[in-house]
Amino acid sequence: MKPNFSLRLRVFNLNCWGIPYLSKHLADRLKRLGDFLNMESFDLALLEEVGLCSTGTEPSLGGWQLGAVRPPVRSPKENPSKHILPPTPTPQQGLAFSGVIGSGLCVFSKHPIQELTQHVYTLNGYPYMIHHGDWFCGKAVGLLVLHLSGLVLNTYVTHVGETNGAWGLGLGAGAGAGSADLRWKDRAPLAVLPGSRIGQDLLHAEYSRQKDIYLAHRVAQAWELAQFIHHTSKKADVILLCGDLNMHPKDLGCRLLKEWTGLRDAFLETQDFEGSEEGYTMVPKNCYVSQQDLGPFPVGIRIDYVLYKAVSGFYISCKTLKTTTGHDPSGGTPLSDHEALMATLYVRHSPPQPNPSLTHGPAERSPLVSVLREAWTELGLGLVQACWWTTFTGYVISLGLLFLLLLCVLAAGEGAKEAAILLWTPSVGLVLVAGAIYLFHLQETKCFNKARAELQHMLRKAREAQNLGPESPPALHLGQQERDRAEEQ
Repeated sequence: MKPNFSLRLRVFNLNCWGIPYLSKHLADRLKRLGDFLNMESFDLALLEEVGLCSTGTEPSLGGWQLGAVRPPVRSPKENPSKHILPPTPTPQQGLAFSGVIGSGLCVFSKHPIQELTQHVYTLNGYPYMIHHGDWFCGKAVGLLVLHLSGLVLNTYVTHVGETNGAWGLGLGAGAGAGSADLRWKDRAPLAVLPGSRIGQDLLHAEYSRQKDIYLAHRVAQAWELAQFIHHTSKKADVILLCGDLNMHPKDLGCRLLKEWTGLRDAFLETQDFEGSEEGYTMVPKNCYVSQQDLGPFPVGIRIDYVLYKAVSGFYISCKTLKTTTGHDPSGGTPLSDHEALMATLYVRHSPPQPNPSLTHGPAERSPLVSVLREAWTELGLGLVQACWWTTFTGYVISLGLLFLLLLCVLAAGEGAKEAAILLWTPSVGLVLVAGAIYLFHLQETKCFNKARAELQHMLRKAREAQNLGPESPPALHLGQQERDRAEEQ
């Protein structure tokens, strides 16, 4: 039996633009961010794009380190309470590194963290797109479980990346590197996923809307995120998702995520909003944002979100939502190229109510079925592109091997022996590079096929459910969760 109570939850979210050696004025911005958090009383501070410093040291908040992607050094002089996670179990137990660089996600919690895990997306961009850096970061979704007065809160955090590329456009010179001293007092268990800086889920950077080669990857990541939330939230009373999704509100990935999970947008639901026009989280007033970053949206774009929902007899609402407007909360230089989101949520006990249908009209015209079909089609286009690359690199490998065989024959003779030897090394290099690209796109095709198979199955189940009655698939999932929890009790 759940207690009858009302709970206030203050949440802070910001993409910090904290890439060492590349981001401008990094040390100063992180210090001012820490000073601001010290003055406020947020229950959760969710940060994206928090990078390691070159020395291997990380910024700290009140004695809790902000990084620690390396295993802790055990020595008699070391105080285990200085680690980023509660001393038991050890921070790295059961957690994996995310990519080569790390996805840059971080969470500070005012409340003890009960569970912590992460899931790396199966599709994470292209390794040969080095200037984008998405593949090297290893974008992921993280999960943070909190117990608040008997209420189970699942917090998911993510970062999809920069609109024009976190590692390419808009970085400029004069970047501030070094070990910024970011401190936040009186905050117990800071949780940072190794290499990923915690439970924020990271989707793909949207580098060009006109020629978007990452669209299929972002849709696949959005579906993977929705599935991860569904499968890990069966025991949760409240679900909270924050982060830089790099998707506009009406983009396919965003609609897919909301329709399937039932998450609500704090900007659309809040009773009191204060901030940028239309809730934009990248605005031209910000001195770190160029018109090139905004592309065809000169007024601004909204790609950072606070999403939430309550289940199992609880009700959640957003009383206030505030964003910065091109400067820090005190009116000074911006804390980042993104605007910060500050939400005040209220959770209260509510008698279980029948789940209203999320759709109206025939199944073929329902929003859920439509968005599932649209996602399935988009992943099909991505699959075609991946198959083309697989076929092309397969031909390159075959021709390269034939050419190497020809060089062996020529080297065995006397006429063109020197030329054959000179061409041998670049030919081997070409075959190896083509082989690596072939293997990558072969894996990509399998990932697309897997996601399309899941979507096709759920599309069929959605049609069946809507033809049988008003209960939609998300409602069916929610009902099943309620039955599972009742059986456990």
